[in-house]
Amino acid sequence: MKFLFVHQNMPGQYREMIQWLADQGEHEIVFLTQRNDVKLPGVSTATYKSHHQPAADAYGLSKDWEAAAGNGIGAALAARQLEAKEGFKPDIIIGHTGWGELTFMKEVWPDVPIIGFFEYFYRTTGGLVGFDPENPPGEHAGFFAHARNTVPFANIDVVDLGHSPTYWQRDRFPRSFHDKIYVSHDGIRTDRLQPDAKASIGLGRLPKPLSRDDEVITYIARNMERARGFHVMMRALPKILSDRPNARILMIGGNETSYGRESTHPAGLRGEMEDELGDSVDWSRVHFLGRVPYGDLCKIIRISRCHIYLTMPFVLSWSLLESMSMQATVVAADVEPVREAVTHNETGMLVDFFDPDALANQVVDVLANPGAYAHLGPNARAHVVETYDFLTRCMPEHARQINALLPASKQLKI
Repeated sequence: MKFLFVHQNMPGQYREMIQWLADQGEHEIVFLTQRNDVKLPGVSTATYKSHHQPAADAYGLSKDWEAAAGNGIGAALAARQLEAKEGFKPDIIIGHTGWGELTFMKEVWPDVPIIGFFEYFYRTTGGLVGFDPENPPGEHAGFFAHARNTVPFANIDVVDLGHSPTYWQRDRFPRSFHDKIYVSHDGIRTDRLQPDAKASIGLGRLPKPLSRDDEVITYIARNMERARGFHVMMRALPKILSDRPNARILMIGGNETSYGRESTHPAGLRGEMEDELGDSVDWSRVHFLGRVPYGDLCKIIRISRCHIYLTMPFVLSWSLLESMSMQATVVAADVEPVREAVTHNETGMLVDFFDPDALANQVVDVLANPGAYAHLGPNARAHVVETYDFLTRCMPEHARQINALLPASKQLKI
């Protein structure tokens, strides 16, 4: 079968699916993207450039759509070139709707089915906007939130089928979308992501590697930002470190802002929080590791005695489910998307996002009384295996949905 994947940031949410298809050895796979620095075995890469970028002073309410339209035209023109120069016409197109890349694909191949990834629908309640009292929405926030939804509105009729990884994400979209969107996670490779009691990792300023013998607390986010509760995590540090004098905190993530308000501090939110906390924290036991290679990330999770996952109501991070698969003892924010994956006192402990003292107290208790929480890690892994495993749960469902759009002669083997 001929697959065309479309995502500006290859491989995006399709990392596991593409590898699985390539391993079958019987498909032609092309990935259309803006990146030219990613090579995947068994996958041909085709690049596109945005056909138009909005000016810096473009009208705010239409700026996102203007950028998406430029991406859409750029991707469609590149798709035409694929067929004209290389004779490639896909049997199915699978891609992300969020940046407009799929918007005009039916103008190129009107008879080719499309599955579109619907990731997030912006509203002024129940999500990022208006959640944090430290960052109240402006009087025009509702206008801007609704304007950002122009792209999914333009794409829901373009795609033959939609896809969301969690029910919370699907339910953000209007009810009129729901019958067209199936729910299945991208998938976690639980066969690879298993606990390892012998794991260890060296840090440059420590004389010996850290292991499960050490009291390690972990926090992971793509970027250390408010949307992922970095400010709450930082405010919990004084009590955690005071009550647990042998604990070390390993913080993984960049110092940028992906979502929401940026810090005005010259050193970003990390600098802002370091200034706020001052000498109330023993900084020698806090390790900011930046972004680390995936293999090191897994080692760090495997040595963690307590893994902290904080987020405002937003897209669930892979890192939470991966940590659960590796049998981490998780303390997480008690918000709706997290509750879809974590059940309090069964697969993890949930705390009020806005209460750093509650977070600190819960982490301290996990470390002080490990026997009382010994059930959480095994239960967490069992839940992820049952619900989010790529090979046994997620890919079979994706394959069923793909097959429903294809003739019998071109269907995937499940």
